[in-house]
Amino acid sequence: MSSIVVLEESELRKLVKESMAEVLNSGQSRTAENGLSSVEEPLLSRQQMAAELNISLVTLTDWMKKGLPYLRMNGRVYFRRSEVIASMRHNVLK
Repeated sequence: MSSIVVLEESELRKLVKESMAEVLNSGQSRTAENGLSSVEEPLLSRQQMAAELNISLVTLTDWMKKGLPYLRMNGRVYFRRSEVIASMRHNVLK
């Protein structure tokens, strides 16, 4: 059988803060054990990045020459979406 508990706003805020702290701390300890960052971002291929940006591969290559951030691994090119978006925002806001 369930029961209803009535809390004051300050008590509820305290419980939420404690719960969030627990969740964040458990996430940090798990990532420290694995040696991974808290959020692993997938790498995108040239084709995937061009599709995301709705541009051609030729345009993407041109943007890479102009400084669009990318990674080269085993002769292949990959992108992190967050880095590309941040670079584009920075260049637009210049």
